[in-house]
Amino acid sequence: MGKKNRDILMIATSVFIAGLIFYGCSDKKAGPGMLPEVAVLTVQPKQVEMTTELPGRTSAYLIAEVRPQVGGIIQKRMFREGSNVRAGQALFQIDPALYQATLARADANLTSLQLRAERLKELVAEKAVSQQEYDDATAAFKQIQAEVQTAQINLRYTTISAPISGRIGKSSVTVGALVTAHQPTALATIQQMDPMYVDVTQSTSDIARLRRQFKEGQLQQKNKKQQKASLILDDGTEYPQKGILQFRDITVDPTTGSVILRIVFPNPNGVLLPGMFVRAVLQEGINDKAILVPQQAVSRDPKGNPYALIVDKENKVQQRPLILDRALGDAWLVTAGLVPGDRVIVEGMLRVRPGIPVNVVPFEKTKQKDEKANDPKPPVKTK
Repeated sequence: MGKKNRDILMIATSVFIAGLIFYGCSDKKAGPGMLPEVAVLTVQPKQVEMTTELPGRTSAYLIAEVRPQVGGIIQKRMFREGSNVRAGQALFQIDPALYQATLARADANLTSLQLRAERLKELVAEKAVSQQEYDDATAAFKQIQAEVQTAQINLRYTTISAPISGRIGKSSVTVGALVTAHQPTALATIQQMDPMYVDVTQSTSDIARLRRQFKEGQLQQKNKKQQKASLILDDGTEYPQKGILQFRDITVDPTTGSVILRIVFPNPNGVLLPGMFVRAVLQEGINDKAILVPQQAVSRDPKGNPYALIVDKENKVQQRPLILDRALGDAWLVTAGLVPGDRVIVEGMLRVRPGIPVNVVPFEKTKQKDEKANDPKPPVKTK
C-alpha cells in the first residue's frame, strides 16, 4: 500500500506542476490583454466663439403717456384700444364750446384795439395826443394778440392727438368724464415696439474678466464696431432676429454689483412685448486656442476641485488638477492643467488609478463601436 500511495502522490504532484506551468504560460501570453482598457481623447486647441448668457427684460423703444393739456368733458374717444396709432392721430375730443367762446371774445377785442392803435398813430404824428397814450394803446393791442394766440392753442388742445406712433393700450376714461390739464393719471399709453429694447444685467467681475482676457490676448474682438446678440425667449425658443448692443451703463447698482446693458432688437412681427423675461446671448470674442474636454472626462476630489486622468508616454495613468472656465455644450473649457497633445481618459476611469499601465483606444472609435452595438440588427430571413 505504501508504494501505491507514493505513486498516487507523484501523479498528483505532476498534474499540479503541469497546471502551474500551463497557467503560467497562459498568463505570460495574456498579460498585455489583461490591462484595463481606456478610451482617450487627444487634446487639440480649437477656435471657439465665446458667448455669455445674461438675464433681462424687454421694454418699449418709445413710451408716451397721453394727458390732457386743457380741462373739460370728454366728448369722443376716437381709437380702438390695443390698436396701432400714428403720430398726430386724434384720440380724444374735449368739449370745445368754452374755448371757442374765449377765442371769439379775444378776436373781438383784438379788432377794437387794433383800430384804436391805428387812429392814435395818426394823431400822435400831428401831436394831437400824447406819446404815452399811443404807447398804452399799442401795448394793449399786443396783449390781446397774445390772448388770441393762447385761445387758439387751447382750442387746438381740445383735440388730444397721439404724440408718437405705436400701439395704444386701454383707455382710463370714458365719454363724459371730466379731465383736467396736466392731471397725474394718463388717459392712455402708447408704446412703440419696433424696434425693442432688452435690458440685461452683467456683473462687474465679468466685465473685469473680459478686459483682462482682451489685454492678455486670450480673446480677440470679432467686431469692434457692433457687438451682436441673440435672444432666448422665456419658453426656451430662440428669437429669429439678431440684436445689437447699444450701450453699457456706467453706474453700478450697489445692491447687486452689476451694470445695465441695453440691446436693440428688431420686432417687425410684434413677438416681443414689454416686460417679457428673456435671456440675451452676447458675443464676447474669439478664443483661438481653446482647450475643450468632454464633461464626462472631468471628475472632482472630495474638496470639489476638478481633475482629469491622462495617459502619459509610457501608457501609465496620471492625475492632472484642472482650472475650468465654463461649460460649452457638453464640454468644459479648460484654462489650466492640460496642454495640446495630452491624452485625456474619457471612458474607463473607474477601472484605473494613477500610476498603473493601461491599454489605450481612441475615444471616437469606442463611441462609434457603441453606436453600432446599439443599432438594431436586421431581421434574419428564414427559408
